[in-house]
Amino acid sequence: MRIIPIASGKGGVGKSLVAANLAVVFARSGKRVVLADLDLGASNLHLVLGYQSPQKGIGLYINGAQEDFSKLIVDTEIKGLRFIPGDNEIPGTANLKTSQRRALVKQLLALEKDTDILILDLGAGTHQSILDFFLLSGQGIVITAPMVTAVLNAYIFLKNASYRLMYTIFTKGTKAYEYLEYMRKEGSGPRKLYVPRMIEEIKQADPPSYAKFRAHFDRFHPRLIMNLIDDPKDADVSMKIRRSCEEYLDLQIEHLGVIYRDSIQDVALASRLPVVLYKPQSLIAQAIYRIADKILQSGEDKFSLTDKEIDDSFQEAGTEAEIDFENKMDYVEDLLHSGALSQGDLVETVKSQQFEIGKLKKENNFLKFKLAAAISQGYKP
Repeated sequence: MRIIPIASGKGGVGKSLVAANLAVVFARSGKRVVLADLDLGASNLHLVLGYQSPQKGIGLYINGAQEDFSKLIVDTEIKGLRFIPGDNEIPGTANLKTSQRRALVKQLLALEKDTDILILDLGAGTHQSILDFFLLSGQGIVITAPMVTAVLNAYIFLKNASYRLMYTIFTKGTKAYEYLEYMRKEGSGPRKLYVPRMIEEIKQADPPSYAKFRAHFDRFHPRLIMNLIDDPKDADVSMKIRRSCEEYLDLQIEHLGVIYRDSIQDVALASRLPVVLYKPQSLIAQAIYRIADKILQSGEDKFSLTDKEIDDSFQEAGTEAEIDFENKMDYVEDLLHSGALSQGDLVETVKSQQFEIGKLKKENNFLKFKLAAAISQGYKP
């Protein structure tokens, strides 16, 4: 069974949209797919699939009200796709205890006998439960957007995932674990994590723990999707995440592709249909089909990527951004000529985008101010 955790460092970047539509595409390709809503406390994945709020969800199992986990799994109208609803009605489901998390993981892994692909739609942020679910696979997907905060939070998520991986590998009593604890207590924890330096020191102090970590970390190659872009230049933002991961985390990430902002998704949501079914030829649907094809073609047990393969994935994403932008412009032109889109509609669209750009500029200036203040106080990444 192939496990695909889908996460984001920040909410509102389209994580559930991508998870649900990928699940639909995989199922329609003949795979047996289970889609699990693990955004506990803020579950809304059912809306993307076009379902009303489910009566039973994971929260019932977590709190012991539903012992038979299999009864939470529902068949969808899409052949080959089953769904496990989350829960936002029962307090405490977002903050799982270790025993609850382990029990849930055990149930999810038990689906292997009749499941080809298990997609986990995780909550936003870096809670320990989210990180542990993400680390169930070495090829988890991080969804981000070109906004400054989204990019920053995507990097922070990968940073914390790397740090969490260390804690799961280095056992208590080892010199490596003691070193991690020392770094954390000295204030050099996740926020000031510089993995290459830390790993080099652990290699010298505790060679057995280093070898164990290296074997796991070399199989950890998260994948990136840049969503909600408006211009081909937005795709270049992905390189910032890549460079930061390589320099500060010693981590290689692969680019799965870009998805343009498309208002058709709102229409599909209101129509209670995944966008890949509502309008398969739309820009957003075609991007999701393209990403799904890349995932299916890649080996699920191939964790080692060459530098060339990673370079190619980023270059391909840039090329796709250029092609999709041309298609987007052709689509707008067709709408104008057909009368489906008036000049007034176009003007309103431009105005709304200018408003969004204005907000992003203010947000960017605020972050620059905070960064300058942190540097003046001696902060180092």
